Amino acid sequence: MKKYVAEMLGTMFLVLMGCGSAVFAGDYVGFLGIAFAFGLTVLVMCYAIGPISGCHINPAVTVGVFINGGIERKDALMYILFQFIGAAIGAFIVYTMASNFFTAAAAAVGQNGYGSSASPAGYSMGVGFVAETVFTALFIMVILGATNPKANVKFAGLAIGLTLVLIHIVCIPITGTSVNPARSFGPALFAGAVAMGQLWLFIVAPVLGAVLGACLWRIISPGNKVA
Repeated sequence: MKKYVAEMLGTMFLVLMGCGSAVFAGDYVGFLGIAFAFGLTVLVMCYAIGPISGCHINPAVTVGVFINGGIERKDALMYILFQFIGAAIGAFIVYTMASNFFTAAAAAVGQNGYGSSASPAGYSMGVGFVAETVFTALFIMVILGATNPKANVKFAGLAIGLTLVLIHIVCIPITGTSVNPARSFGPALFAGAVAMGQLWLFIVAPVLGAVLGACLWRIISPGNKVA
């Protein structure tokens, strides 16, 4: 149970810090600052809860690790459940503060989106789907490579965190960057009908990307499993 709770807490902090940076500090730090907020949160969580749960804090990562043989099915399902719970809690905290304890309308809670009205730069659904799929595949490949027994796993958190920074730098204008179904689910709960209606893309594309990334990793590194 401890590892499930660790995944819940890690995902909660990811949403709180990442989406919180967009909501409260976006005008001050810009896209680059938001990108670092997400990446640095993953980095520090890797070292905080990595020894307990492996620090997936992302259903797509859990799917990729499962395909690579690094986690049992039961644990994978429980990880995903607790990741979604943690994301909802983190988004609720952001929403509570953004609405000044429900006394005002929250303009945004860090939700993801596509199309002229929801994408930060007005990119279409097709562009968003491709971006989320490809960048998730890249993310999974880096995670599987950095945590492989043949790698220097002491620096895995650094590699993974910086990869997420790079992904956000490119992808924030397109969709706000998900590559994480739970991270999209939490804010969508409080962002309204448009975010909920578009949530499917931020579940399907990252999962597809996770499968693609894990399969590509198995092709170039057959027989290797994560630590």
